[in-house]
Amino acid sequence: MGARRWRSGARRVRNTARVDVSRKRRIRFVVALSAAVLLAVALAYTSFSASSEAKTPSQLASTAQIGKTYQLTGKVVAGYTQVGNTTYFRVRDRSGAASVPVSYAGSLPDPFRAGREVVIDVRKVGGTYVGQKDSLVTKCPSKFSAAPTKRS
Repeated sequence: MGARRWRSGARRVRNTARVDVSRKRRIRFVVALSAAVLLAVALAYTSFSASSEAKTPSQLASTAQIGKTYQLTGKVVAGYTQVGNTTYFRVRDRSGAASVPVSYAGSLPDPFRAGREVVIDVRKVGGTYVGQKDSLVTKCPSKFSAAPTKRS
């Protein structure tokens, strides 16, 4: 016997079973929602795992290791000096007298001055903390202090 030939008038049978449109939408929604949840969890994980707590000068003075990078927070002590592009200053605790020497090579933010709170990434080199370039940030005191309440 030879191969069957289709007659010109013969009809092929097609699979006419279709997926319900509402079910298709529901499947797409569940897939998109699952992807969004996975991305949100990944973002939260990387954000929290990459962060490190800022250290105060008194904490750094007692625990800092040479060559390791730390995030330092505190207030700038009066009497800083600039030599060329490098600024030499001390950072003290918010409510204390402990301070550490910092050298920072780079441009200073406009609000940088004595008494202003700063956050900077530093690396201990000998007895001095060397600030990482472009890591010096000053905090605006009006944004971080409690606003006085008005009474009538």
